[in-house]
Amino acid sequence: MKADRMLAVLLLLRVRERVRIAELAERLEVSERTVQRDVDALSTAGVPVYTERGRAGGVRMLPGFRTDVSGLTADEARALFVPVAGNAHGELGLDKALDSALRKVLSALPETHRPAAEHTGSRVLVDPDRWMSEAEDVPELERLRAAVFAERKLRISYRHSGRPYPEEYTVDPYGLVSKAGVWYLVADHEAAPVLLRAERIRAVEVTERPVCRRNVELGEVWETLRRRVQHQPERLRVRARMRAGRLDMARRIVGSRLSVPHPPPPEREWVEVELSCTALGAVRQLLQFGGDVEVLAPAEARAEMARAARELTALYEVD
Repeated sequence: MKADRMLAVLLLLRVRERVRIAELAERLEVSERTVQRDVDALSTAGVPVYTERGRAGGVRMLPGFRTDVSGLTADEARALFVPVAGNAHGELGLDKALDSALRKVLSALPETHRPAAEHTGSRVLVDPDRWMSEAEDVPELERLRAAVFAERKLRISYRHSGRPYPEEYTVDPYGLVSKAGVWYLVADHEAAPVLLRAERIRAVEVTERPVCRRNVELGEVWETLRRRVQHQPERLRVRARMRAGRLDMARRIVGSRLSVPHPPPPEREWVEVELSCTALGAVRQLLQFGGDVEVLAPAEARAEMARAARELTALYEVD
């Protein structure tokens, strides 16, 4: 409904200095032309909103304007009080602030919505962490949280995977993202987006130089980086056979890179699977299944598994 869209625009402009029309169109699932018409309608109704063109353009509202657009439905009130397990807010140093904010929101809710909002916490729980994974120790996380709000370039010491010593970088931060319990710093390095695992950041220094970001938001940069990680180009497709009883575990560990081209009858002991690998060495991930998996093709993948088995045999050989 048009009224719902206009209310959404007002709510966003109350907390954001500028919102790009393309972002509004995506959030509201309408065209940019429809967003422009809604903005014009708000302006005609006396709300001081206007649009600016150019790279820094978007929809803005005159500073100081206030109107009561905080009414919540019962479901919206419930959504605010769905608790998240784990310690994400505590890791950021925001747990007390969250409790305080929720108390204030609860006191501001219509009387009829308060019992449902309070009841939600005892019936719904969201746990973002994966099974069989320990929480990471991120000593610099609270400093990172403060640093990304400083609107300054950051000088960090970062240890890449597989390298023994950290390297120094100066980055322009967009923000922090928690993905399945793992924290990442999303930033630009030399005007290119980078994804930095927070637990590998050894030191953080806020410089005096103002941050210089491209005209994009955190969500857009994260989506670009997420796609880059999730959809790495396939370099090798490995065909193997696996005991059927291990298939569920393999799917949880390997994820969507493991597929079953031809599901067998339930009584079959062995299942033929395919593994999408971005590099030949990635086939070694199947070693954790021991004799419950056999690589069939291509020949170089079988040779890589044989090489890994010889290395393990030599390492554990008993005189």
